[in-house]
Amino acid sequence: MGELSVRELPLFPLSDVVLFPQEVLPLHIFESRYRIMLQSVLESDSMFGVIKWDSNTKSMANVGCCAQIIKHQTAEDGRSNIITLGQQRFQVLEIMRSTPFCSAMVSWISDDNIDEFQKLDSLKDSVKEALSDVINLTSKLTNTKKNLPDKLPDNPMDLSFWIGAHLGGPVAEEQQKLLEERNTFTRLQREYEMLDHTRKQLAARTALKESFPDKEN
Repeated sequence: MGELSVRELPLFPLSDVVLFPQEVLPLHIFESRYRIMLQSVLESDSMFGVIKWDSNTKSMANVGCCAQIIKHQTAEDGRSNIITLGQQRFQVLEIMRSTPFCSAMVSWISDDNIDEFQKLDSLKDSVKEALSDVINLTSKLTNTKKNLPDKLPDNPMDLSFWIGAHLGGPVAEEQQKLLEERNTFTRLQREYEMLDHTRKQLAARTALKESFPDKEN
């Protein structure tokens, strides 16, 4: 798919859900307009756009992620369970129609990383180390065994998407900013700052717990 390619894409707005490339997103389809959308998507190339819907402002984000259906199952009552995989990101150029479902002309977007490969490699290592510390400190504090996945993406851009997708807590606003960011270094740097901040907080709590073991029960 070329950098400048433009196409029409059915859109599936979701409240506070941000899909990243290469992430799996299971969905339950029950509204009639989305049943129609699903039917239409399955008859073409199994692609539709997942885009963040802000229920407070009643508005849709301008950047989303294309989802490809990799499994689907439809029950007798017409409801469907589907499993999708995030593909590339897109920017909404123009809404083409809003009924029975929303559809837009979109253009694909990608990161531009010009001459930053050495900087990216060392930043990637710092991010992995911070992530590992956060997981280890969380294990200590909660007395649970948490491990990093065996296969963390090694490519800095893929890693930055993986971390964006796995941020804890109600962070859809932050995730949307990370999805929209078009520079891998800037995205990873922001994630490093967040992980480092969390690591410092957890380290302080761990130190407190070790000094006063009876206080935390």
